[in-house]
Amino acid sequence: MSAAYNEYVLATSLEQGWLKKEQADQVRVLITANPKVAALDLMEDQQLLAGEHVAMLRSLIEQAAGAEAGQDSSVVRAYLQTAVEMGASDLHLGPDAPALVRIHGQLSPLEGDGARYLTKEETEQLARSFLLPKQIARVEEHGSFDFCYEAEGLARFRTSVVRQRRGWESVFRVISNKIRTMDELGLPAVLKTLTRYHNGLVLVTGAVGSGKSTTLASMVDHINRERKDHIITLEDPIEYVFQPAGCQVSQREIGANSASFSSALRAALREDPDVIMVGEMRDLETISLAISASETGHLVLGTLHTSTAARTLDRLLDVFPIEQQAQIRTMVSESLRGIVCQQLIPRKDGHGRMLALEVLVNNPAVGNLIREAKTFMLPGVMQTGKKLGMKLMDDSLQELLDQGMITGEEAYRRAENKKAFATGLAGGAR
Repeated sequence: MSAAYNEYVLATSLEQGWLKKEQADQVRVLITANPKVAALDLMEDQQLLAGEHVAMLRSLIEQAAGAEAGQDSSVVRAYLQTAVEMGASDLHLGPDAPALVRIHGQLSPLEGDGARYLTKEETEQLARSFLLPKQIARVEEHGSFDFCYEAEGLARFRTSVVRQRRGWESVFRVISNKIRTMDELGLPAVLKTLTRYHNGLVLVTGAVGSGKSTTLASMVDHINRERKDHIITLEDPIEYVFQPAGCQVSQREIGANSASFSSALRAALREDPDVIMVGEMRDLETISLAISASETGHLVLGTLHTSTAARTLDRLLDVFPIEQQAQIRTMVSESLRGIVCQQLIPRKDGHGRMLALEVLVNNPAVGNLIREAKTFMLPGVMQTGKKLGMKLMDDSLQELLDQGMITGEEAYRRAENKKAFATGLAGGAR
């Protein structure tokens, strides 16, 4: 907590007669020795204030912060509004750099060439202007804070505030208020088939910024409109807000509503779910619970940061101890429904990005390779499984290249089999 807020807490406590002067002096000594400690938390821990006085002070602090933010956060809102109007996916407000926006995957100054650089004092002030006191305390104590920020009447933003070497930096990812349908996104029909299962595991994978959240949201929304079930989403933070259509939809935010993905998933299994969406399967316990849930009558949708179906399965299985892997491979071979790997590639004409997809659909041949730990042979099975909707990433890239939608350089950079794309690249035909 900042020195200003600590002094505000002490001054208010003295004025109200809740705290004696010698107690206030003692608190000042303690927080001077340890600047990371907030005066209010210290007084609460030491039982220097009654519970009702602590609650009143917290309310006063948030009101004061709200009034201050109302004056200063208008600058942040103006930046965000400009970014949205430009069609940007991200806004960066960092020290020793101009305000930056990401458009079609490329960063550029929001105000054009020659834009003024922000100072570290400005970026810290901007961050503090839209954060609540408890969020500021998180940044000061832990060095970062991730949450979903809503600019009323404008949009919602997945937001990360960090203290880096040069100062405070805020990064905003624009979240559309409208959940685009699978048809609007141009997703293949086989993905709709994957949403119709009533149990099993469906994984959507790709690098950061590859559109996983958008694809996953469209799949969940499709289930919401087609079925009469209970959907639980576990997210960090909540991005798209689902309005119940045919389904009851419960959304839980990690950090705010639950300590971790694993604890949230364990609790969700006791809430009579039909469909569970796990925003990120990042550790052994979460992955283990997800696989178990997919086997016991739940459809589980999850994400991983992998680039191909084979690597996804290897990542999924390799987190388990060696002695458990044979059993887990058998479980996954039976519960897996499909894997969707995706990339967003800049268009050749510079207007937007194109979606390239790899799709694996489980069948007896795929299941057998998973059980026998022969995932390196999956591309061959996927080549012969096109009638089931399977597609390799290289085939998707080749289609986009043949349609003139992407350049040969982009296809080559992103291909698995680079030799297949090297000839056209060298000859200049692509």
